[in-house]
Amino acid sequence: MTAKDTATRFETDLHRIIVGQNETIRLAYIALVLGGHVLIEGVPGTAKTLLARTVAQLIGGTFKRIQFTPDLMPSDVVGTSVYELSTGEFRIRRGPIFGNVVLADEVNRAPAKTQSALLEAMEEHQVTLEGVAQPLPDPFLVLATQNPVEYEGTYPLPEAQLDRFLFKAVVRYPEPAEEIAILQAHDRGLPLADVASLAPLEPGALHDARAEVEAVTVEGSIFEYIVRVAGESRRSPDVLLGASPRAAVHLLRAAKAAAAIDGRDYVTPDDVKSLVPAVFRHRLVLKAEAEIEGLDADAVVRRILARLDVPR
Repeated sequence: MTAKDTATRFETDLHRIIVGQNETIRLAYIALVLGGHVLIEGVPGTAKTLLARTVAQLIGGTFKRIQFTPDLMPSDVVGTSVYELSTGEFRIRRGPIFGNVVLADEVNRAPAKTQSALLEAMEEHQVTLEGVAQPLPDPFLVLATQNPVEYEGTYPLPEAQLDRFLFKAVVRYPEPAEEIAILQAHDRGLPLADVASLAPLEPGALHDARAEVEAVTVEGSIFEYIVRVAGESRRSPDVLLGASPRAAVHLLRAAKAAAAIDGRDYVTPDDVKSLVPAVFRHRLVLKAEAEIEGLDADAVVRRILARLDVPR
């Protein structure tokens, strides 16, 4: 199967369970192919956990959920060593991070020490237990959620950790027609019960899609455009902290994946433009004046893109 076929199958099957959320589903697929991770911001009750469970079912992998709380310890995430009385030896007990799809629920409710337990796992796809590197399963996808409204008792993720996420998806309330479809789905039974009926993707489908993405060609003008977009974000009068070099790399890789999903072996400027909001929105730190003006990161990204000429 091509990357385009796999993406179509992935999105179609997810929409059998999830109503709407087109952007989040597309970003989750690209993140899976690229080995990246997604920060999902949305109010409670918008099917974020159901989405993660369904993704795990589609890739034929394991699903783990970690509820982040102020008293959560790093060992509760990555694991620890346990003394076995029967053998008189220590045994490594792996934490819930050892899953194919890990839902880090309300990740900003845990203190920085516990949040940092995710860093090595997300960046290097391994964790170190008792001085020994333990590889994580492949594929490995972290879907971290945070509530955009409730800030009491939370620990905002530092910029360095936010930069580890490939994308930030924003889940909004459904449209009236979508909400009717949600009610009808629940009237027929719990959607979670239908997840197990989904057949996983063909073995090797994600690996083949990755190889296809790597083979996508990028012209010099696209490299220059990405650099100009990143540079403009750093010079923007609305921004205190612009996009990092890692953000530019993520934008390039995501654009290659978008091209492969569309069945092309080359990147267009539109591939880049369509993914700038998802790649940049969690990395930009806005000035107080911009926030007072009512701007959010997406509005600032639109201003940045409007100031730049698109390569022909």
